[in-house]
Amino acid sequence: MALKCGIVGLPNVGKSTLFNALTNAKALSANYPFATKEPNVGIITVPDDRLTKLSELVEPQKVVPTTVEIVDIAGLIKGASQGEGLGNQFLANIREVDAIVHVVRCFDDDNVVHVDGRVDPVGDKEIIDTELQLKDIETLDKRLEKLRKQAKTANKEDIRAVEFAEGLKAHIESGNPARTFPVEDPDRKRYREFFLLTSKPILYVCNVDEVSVNDGNEYTETFKAAVANEDAQVVLISAAIEADIAELETYDERMEFLTEMGLSEPGVNKVIHACYRLLKLITYFTAGPKEVRAWTIREGTLAPGAAGVIHSDFERGFIRAEVIKYNDYVSLGSESACRDAGKMSVEGKEYVVGDGDVMHFRHNV
Repeated sequence: MALKCGIVGLPNVGKSTLFNALTNAKALSANYPFATKEPNVGIITVPDDRLTKLSELVEPQKVVPTTVEIVDIAGLIKGASQGEGLGNQFLANIREVDAIVHVVRCFDDDNVVHVDGRVDPVGDKEIIDTELQLKDIETLDKRLEKLRKQAKTANKEDIRAVEFAEGLKAHIESGNPARTFPVEDPDRKRYREFFLLTSKPILYVCNVDEVSVNDGNEYTETFKAAVANEDAQVVLISAAIEADIAELETYDERMEFLTEMGLSEPGVNKVIHACYRLLKLITYFTAGPKEVRAWTIREGTLAPGAAGVIHSDFERGFIRAEVIKYNDYVSLGSESACRDAGKMSVEGKEYVVGDGDVMHFRHNV
């Protein structure tokens, strides 16, 4: 499953530094606006201790983790919805991602110039919110033109479509993102077809100084209060610390550094796991002597759909799934031990795959 998260924010809030730490890439990170002129794309390995444990038990030839694609999108400024700065490019790039990682600056540093000459994470958020909302209003205006023409026939569905779009537009015009608009089942399809920027799930990353990475500061407290009513998550990280960790070569060096900083895990791990939760994703595993592999699916996926992530033929010709729960696999130590203990179940097309399931698929294609 190809999943893509876009990192957005005003210039000089730490976007590219975070991107580099996430991907260990070397995107240009400079102290001036638009250091990132083209969207940098990186593939992030999703950290999962379960994959490590399974590989220790199975000792396969190859271990393949699951991944998420991250795009570092050029910095946005006021007027982007009208094409100011790199606005048109920004809006086109953000339309292509599944979720938004919005970085806000929550630290003081006279050596890093803020595009507006002040540190105000709530104000920064509102600038980007406004530009995205303005673009969504423009999108809905164009759609409403067509919908109103269709509704002249007095068809109930066409009239409902106009009413829905007008209600959604009014919601956004009141300063709210589309994702907080209540959508009933009959309207979900048309809602998705609007492809609104503010309908995308969002993760806020507060970029703080080293001292504030655990408990936050006055900026982060103010920011959390401002987004309390949104359907969003907030993560605190120090991009400067993450950059230092990314430069270390070995796992032991990184863990020693984290211990010295009083941290249990890198902040980038928090971001990756938060993106997973944001997109309502889970992981299942396949395990054999050739390969132990993690696969990404959405919560609620049925067994044939999970098989289809491996290959479309598996979904078309699905017969059954053989399933071992992760905890059973680890406690008993092997697939054969689980089978002997009656801990391998045989599931059909209606089985809802669980997070951590270890699976084999039988198919006739």
